[in-house]
Amino acid sequence: MLRLAADEGFNNGIVRGLLLRRPDLDILRVQDAGLSGADDPTLLEWAANQERILLTHDASTMTRHAYDRVRAAKAMPGVFEVRQNIPIRQAIEEILVLAELSLDREWEGQVRYLGLL
Repeated sequence: MLRLAADEGFNNGIVRGLLLRRPDLDILRVQDAGLSGADDPTLLEWAANQERILLTHDASTMTRHAYDRVRAAKAMPGVFEVRQNIPIRQAIEEILVLAELSLDREWEGQVRYLGLL
């Protein structure tokens, strides 16, 4: 199962719902890792070192920094950009499907957009 990290602005209702559905899910909020207020490049570096896919609602800057890492040939385990106005239930379902069915390192160097339908 994938290792996940939720950035500081990520909807905590989604995180709680994920853990209610899958208590064994390996998800960590960045603020719980002592990274409150960290900028996007710092979060992406930390996520790469921890081999965690980053969950974010920040399509404007986080994805740009993620692709900057890829262009610079730096590790980037993946970013799941979740639309902000997605229903919580849908976000939970999409994230769990990806977490449970994805192969290790499948999302390396990629940004996946969730909640587009």
